[in-house]
Amino acid sequence: MSELVRARVLVSGIVQGVAFRAFTQRQALRLNLLGGVRNLDDGRVEAIIEGVRKDVDALIELLRQGPPMARVERVEIEWGAPSGTEQTFQIWY
Repeated sequence: MSELVRARVLVSGIVQGVAFRAFTQRQALRLNLLGGVRNLDDGRVEAIIEGVRKDVDALIELLRQGPPMARVERVEIEWGAPSGTEQTFQIWY
């Protein structure tokens, strides 16, 4: 059985105003992941990702690159157990 995980990912750099949230949502849905993504007031992007570990890892690798206009400088990850409350992957405002 595949391990289900939850990751809180904080992405720093030029990650707002460059379609980072839409990019994250598109990739997450393609990988059948749950959760959401939002801009933070401090300029970072936060993503909460739940799903099979290998798919969460795949999304995190994509977030390290970001969309073409982004400049990712740092990615921080906090791992945990999935909440089981997410129904899809959303952009949170």
